[in-house]
Amino acid sequence: MHPLEWMAWTWPTALFFLGIAAALIGMLAWELASPTVQRRGFLPISTTRGDRFFIGLLGSAFIHLAWIGVTDQSVWFALAVSLLWMATVMRFG
Repeated sequence: MHPLEWMAWTWPTALFFLGIAAALIGMLAWELASPTVQRRGFLPISTTRGDRFFIGLLGSAFIHLAWIGVTDQSVWFALAVSLLWMATVMRFG
């Protein structure tokens, strides 16, 4: 089997990974322009900007999985909840 046949690369999949790559590049530029300091918010640990970004992405993945597993509603609602989660973690985490 050819390696490119292992995964079906659709446009939504490609856009998702391009979005993650763009976010990581943006985080790198932000870090170089303004170095982060550890702080403590509502999360029970001291975190940096990168830590909060990772926690936000991981939480968004779990929100989507739970949404798909529990409801029959559109995944677009899960996206809205995930964006709200990500904004909350980045700002107050």
